[in-house]
Amino acid sequence: MILVVFAVKGTIKHFRGEGACCGGGSGSVPPVEEKELENPVIGRKVLHISGMHCDRCVNKVTLAINKIDGASARVSLNKREAVVAYDREIDTERLKEAVEKAGYAVISVDE
Repeated sequence: MILVVFAVKGTIKHFRGEGACCGGGSGSVPPVEEKELENPVIGRKVLHISGMHCDRCVNKVTLAINKIDGASARVSLNKREAVVAYDREIDTERLKEAVEKAGYAVISVDE
């Protein structure tokens, strides 16, 4: 019974983003530096994402999107979304693939 209580408690902390997640410890994680685009921003897309539970998840999604030339992401754990600024046309499917390869699911995209 005691094990069940600790398991439930740990699960609740995990889904609130308070516990250890994604293979890391329970310490704080510094955010990824914002990527500077080479050219002026021509648009933004908002990706609604499921599966993020902590700051490590946010960093993984941010890094995955920022690897795409011309894209810069700001990811919010609370809103479960990534706002992607871009300085050239970027296919929405390419953004979705990057997020999915990082281990998360794109629920919808606002263009």
